[in-house]
Amino acid sequence: MNRRTYLATVATAGTAATAGCGALDRETLSEPTVSSDGPGRGVIEFEAGGSEVGHLGVDGGVDGDTVELGTEIWHREGTRVESITLELWMPPNDATAEVAVVSPVEGDSSPPPALSLYTPEDRQGTAIEITDLDDLADETISTLDLRVEPGPETEPTLVVDAVIELATASPLGGGYECDGKLRLNFPELDGR
Repeated sequence: MNRRTYLATVATAGTAATAGCGALDRETLSEPTVSSDGPGRGVIEFEAGGSEVGHLGVDGGVDGDTVELGTEIWHREGTRVESITLELWMPPNDATAEVAVVSPVEGDSSPPPALSLYTPEDRQGTAIEITDLDDLADETISTLDLRVEPGPETEPTLVVDAVIELATASPLGGGYECDGKLRLNFPELDGR
């Protein structure tokens, strides 16, 4: 058989078989397992197909009138973090709380990722958005420390709305949008 004819036939068949197929869609994981092992500590765990895809862990404490938070974002091998958005707020919805990023998120050899701190439109609280993670995209990220100064009318509860976008290593794309909420209680702030 003529090699050129064979290759042309195989290429045509392959093209026809994949016609109309685009990149794989992201799977939204919006029903995570939420757990806490004490005041100010909690984990949001995201699963797909019976195995963990990733998690956000928060470990917080109170220093005076300030809530100090350490975070950890883990994701399974074969995925990369594309972006992280955390919205922090304290009930009631119209109460004010100031949020600051204490430690910069940075990798071993790349420039720091892009970090935005803003008030979301039509939503409560403060949003922290991290993109362009470069060499951090493949690692467990545990270098994001936050401080929250509650306003005078806030309850002793801090809510963290998290959206973590993960891409898979597949050449066709795909990945996960991990969407969850964590409520952390800080009894030390009650009655201040």
